[in-house]
Amino acid sequence: MIAPVLPLAADDLSDFGHDVWWVILVKTLLIFVVLVLLTLFNIWWERRVVARMQHRIGPNVHGPFGLLQSLADGVKLALKEDLTPKAADKLVFIIAPVLATVPAFVTFSVIPFGPTVDFFGERTPLQLTDMPVAVLFVMAIASIGIYGIVLGGWSSGSTYSLLGGLRSSAQMISYEVAMGLALVAVFLYAGSMSTSEIVRAQDDLWFGLILAPSFVIYVIAMIGETNRAPFDLPEAEGELVGGFHTEYSSLKFALFFLAEYINMATVSALATTLFLGGWHAPFWIDHVWAGANEGYVPLIWFFGKVLFFVFIFIWLRGSLPRLRYDQFMAFGWKRLIPIALVWIVAVATIRAVSLDGGLDRRWLMIGIGVLAALFVVLFFFSDASDDEEAAAPAEARAGGFPVPPMPAGGAVRGPAQPLTFSSSSSTVPGGES
Repeated sequence: MIAPVLPLAADDLSDFGHDVWWVILVKTLLIFVVLVLLTLFNIWWERRVVARMQHRIGPNVHGPFGLLQSLADGVKLALKEDLTPKAADKLVFIIAPVLATVPAFVTFSVIPFGPTVDFFGERTPLQLTDMPVAVLFVMAIASIGIYGIVLGGWSSGSTYSLLGGLRSSAQMISYEVAMGLALVAVFLYAGSMSTSEIVRAQDDLWFGLILAPSFVIYVIAMIGETNRAPFDLPEAEGELVGGFHTEYSSLKFALFFLAEYINMATVSALATTLFLGGWHAPFWIDHVWAGANEGYVPLIWFFGKVLFFVFIFIWLRGSLPRLRYDQFMAFGWKRLIPIALVWIVAVATIRAVSLDGGLDRRWLMIGIGVLAALFVVLFFFSDASDDEEAAAPAEARAGGFPVPPMPAGGAVRGPAQPLTFSSSSSTVPGGES
């Protein structure tokens, strides 16, 4: 007999919507200032870390340890000449950087930084606002930022910029699907799409541990979503000069640059909120320190976790080469999305059985471990035929793609074959006999 499905408990959002106007204004201003300062710090930190990885010095002149280098670069960009190409659609060309930057700030309005605190005599949560569908709100607003990149590439009147914008639209849409599927398992376990409720549901155990495959899929998808190396195909300088922002300069270029780094912070904060317990103390420090999750102390844990994810971005940029675009898209559609769908079905089944009382916690953890091992096998060892096909000579593929047959009696050159010509003719392609 199938047990009836019980309705989910209503989200407890009673702490929100009661702030006086000046508290809302101060919170909004603080979020803006924190994001700008975090961007300046992340740029400096990326340069220092990559310099250490490459045995270089990095910024060390402007300010102590070179901390003011990012600020100096911002002033330099503001003072540069602002150019607009003649072939550009001027209105769209100007609006595009704004469309990319504003949504990056708005998404932080539902990110919880900490618990309810005493804020200049007012009791208020360290979060601007919350809603029953806060995570969907973040993804919807982040999707608007795609328009800024696509319109920026299209309005420039440049072929390189247009190709970068088209790449970005395909890339972001593809990896948003994988990212959304990775979050479904979190919704099933938390019973809510409210960010504050999801953090509260991780009091005992983080979702990044019990939903490890979702966590891995989300981390990969968030790197593709933010156009960061090794997935920075929309701005691949070896192919597209600078991609969608090739024709931009001065403050408009700075806005695109700012949007990229704020989006890094946004996806890192969302990963912290959904998988690493949000502002809760790591390693269960609260068991030995009663005040670890009280007052303003959780801000330390929250930003520490966010900077951990930012370090992953920097680490990957300094370690991995850029992927080929067809490999990148195939990886998203043929690997991440199918694995995410299978994992959702498994999590939904386990969740339904455990809610009905038919599976205790020990067997639940064993089942999740088996599924995680299966996920690793599928992720790293499946589709070996793809590698064999890539290694096959060009003449074995239909039409010889991507290497066409050579003209004037020339032999077909495979991936590992030198260029040769037939001995029956002394004519060189493109030359004279």
